[in-house]
Amino acid sequence: MNRPNILYIHSHDTGRYIQPYGYAVPTPNLQRLAQEGVLFRQHFCVNPTCSPSRASLLTGSYPHENGMVGLAHRGFRLNDYNQHVVHYLHRHGYTSALAGVQHVASDSEDKKAWQVIGYEHYLADPGKADEAACAFLSRATDQPFFLDVGFFETHRVFPEVDPNADDVKYCIPPAPLPDTPETRRDMAAFKKAAKRLDERMGRVLDALHQSSLVDNTLVICTTDHGIAFPKMKCNLYDGGIGVMLIMRGPRGFTGGKVVDVLTSHLDIFPTICDILESQAPPWLRGKSLLPLIEGSHKKIHDNLFFEINYHAAYEPVRAVRTERWKYLRRFDPRLRPVLPNCDDSESKTLWMSCGWKEQVYTEEELYDLVFDPHETNNLIYSVSHAAVREELKSLLWHWMEETADPIRFGKIPAPRRARVNDPDGVSPTEPPLPLAQP
Repeated sequence: MNRPNILYIHSHDTGRYIQPYGYAVPTPNLQRLAQEGVLFRQHFCVNPTCSPSRASLLTGSYPHENGMVGLAHRGFRLNDYNQHVVHYLHRHGYTSALAGVQHVASDSEDKKAWQVIGYEHYLADPGKADEAACAFLSRATDQPFFLDVGFFETHRVFPEVDPNADDVKYCIPPAPLPDTPETRRDMAAFKKAAKRLDERMGRVLDALHQSSLVDNTLVICTTDHGIAFPKMKCNLYDGGIGVMLIMRGPRGFTGGKVVDVLTSHLDIFPTICDILESQAPPWLRGKSLLPLIEGSHKKIHDNLFFEINYHAAYEPVRAVRTERWKYLRRFDPRLRPVLPNCDDSESKTLWMSCGWKEQVYTEEELYDLVFDPHETNNLIYSVSHAAVREELKSLLWHWMEETADPIRFGKIPAPRRARVNDPDGVSPTEPPLPLAQP
């Protein structure tokens, strides 16, 4: 059995806003990784909120199945931490280490968060994650490892920017937002954070190159969800669920390939099982990416499913996406923006000043992603699209039944000690994650 090392290197709130996806966000180290490996252009998270997204990737199951329906530091947790990929890898002879952010567990009465998850070693807090990961790689032995390196960048609060700098004057905000001085400044600050992220990831990737491990190490580089702007993070539009995934390593993850079909965070755990030529755990929902890399399949998914439950506040939404269509169903009778679930920013302030709080959603939404990639023209009441609507609605309901989604029966309760905001509040009252978060 081939047992490659695994470097899982990840960020906060980056979406696809990096250079290899064509955006004017210089990230030369990630560009190099893409040119050496495989870039997945239609890759999606399962839930565009921090802990649920990561938990889904690392357990291979949906948040309403694994229990992580909210944020770990607000009192939510996995039903069974033994379903985390690290335990599967331990059974196959791997050692494990965490450097920096993990965000799927909090400290318990007798264990640190990294111990709750099951890592064997904790290397450093997020501020020193790159240094600690480099040191780990320099002293790695023949035992295969799973090295989890999590960076706080590009989570808000972004770095300060000079309002007269070229990056502000010649910047364009993300597609859902108007081009204004406020949104340009906001995006310029994101780009500054992305530059810092690229530098820190680059140090780790350079350390891997300088070791003798690079040819037998599978690099999995991704993020949790879309960037922290209105209509992106915490939304099931593509700006919220579309994320970067770059992989490099053995079994064909080389050569600057680009994959243009639907893939999911849920596919990463099954891919690891496939590479190890070992039986996958029964709870996994995704599919291995290897058939796409080796050329035996042109696609592995006809459709993908998504959910939101809790972020700062409760906001239950479900969605199904095909290559062309997106159907969303809201399960919150309020049908208004849940303002605490959008991070405070100049962009949010602009929207608020223009009446965002008073906008009203429809219970269902349908989008044609070919003619309307920014999802602004809701076709849910279009008679000519009734057959598409009913087909996708049926697909979503069948998925909810198959996965025993409790939203079918009413509100999903939060744990007794969980912190949940009033959905009508304006501010998330959510400080940035502490840097010293094991």
